[in-house]
Amino acid sequence: MNDRVERIRARLEQELAPLSCEVDDDSALHAGHAGAASGAGHYRVRIVADAFAGKSRLARHRLVYDCLHDLMHADIHALAIIALAPSEATDGSP
Repeated sequence: MNDRVERIRARLEQELAPLSCEVDDDSALHAGHAGAASGAGHYRVRIVADAFAGKSRLARHRLVYDCLHDLMHADIHALAIIALAPSEATDGSP
């Protein structure tokens, strides 16, 4: 696992205390993309946390971006987010 993935996961865990948090590095799928040239990566996050209960999709994404604001642009070029409240997680994991 790479250092950026661990920093992203650690930040989300520290700020949002999720029941589950998966971070995947999709950067290799975007080789040659303009954002990849800067060295920043493409990441996918699936996070389940009580903090998302009762919040709109936009508010949930804002919470995630607020946690990672200093990593954006320097380390993260693109971020795909699935943010769920525990009651919405249906795949057997929290």
